Amino acid sequence: MTEIRAYRPTDRSAVATICTRTGDSGADATGHFSTDELLPDVYALPYVDHEPELALLVDAGAGPIGYILGTADTAAFDRWFVERWWPTVVGKYEAAASSGAASEQERGIVRSATERIGLAPELLAQYPAHLHIDLLPETQGMGLGRRLIDAFCGLLAERGVPGVHLGVGVSNTGAQRFYERTGFTRVDGDPGAVWYAKAL
Repeated sequence: MTEIRAYRPTDRSAVATICTRTGDSGADATGHFSTDELLPDVYALPYVDHEPELALLVDAGAGPIGYILGTADTAAFDRWFVERWWPTVVGKYEAAASSGAASEQERGIVRSATERIGLAPELLAQYPAHLHIDLLPETQGMGLGRRLIDAFCGLLAERGVPGVHLGVGVSNTGAQRFYERTGFTRVDGDPGAVWYAKAL
């Protein structure tokens, strides 16, 4: 029986695994970087540490197989990420860069961790929340993504958050079509991604 449930601290390692196994535009990114900890350290674990109450997981009975994570206030999250979270993990990636073990893609992800570019300020005021959603391949096409989006947006609306946004890889056209089907519209943002937003 597949259910959507709240995150628990015991789910932390499963969240990291899902992040890595979906980190190549939905495909498995295991072994792509100097350590498989990179993608979770940037795109997953800070969210479950900072706002675990906004983390929802898909559980088919044997553990999590997908999630939606995010923040209600991107500006506040970015400050916390740069000042509090990133200093605790960045040493792993500085070592890889200085030894030459890091690829250009890895160095770009590390740079983006502290260069928190996204929406223009006027759009961020309209859509202050943002999210990340990842589902293992065996879960896709079952309507779970839409259910996660609806549940997450419900949590934000209960808090009075006016809108939510997200960024998608330029080459990830499947994800772009999915967000358009779930009520997101394309907005301007950093050209390194395709940006979508939704009023709540």
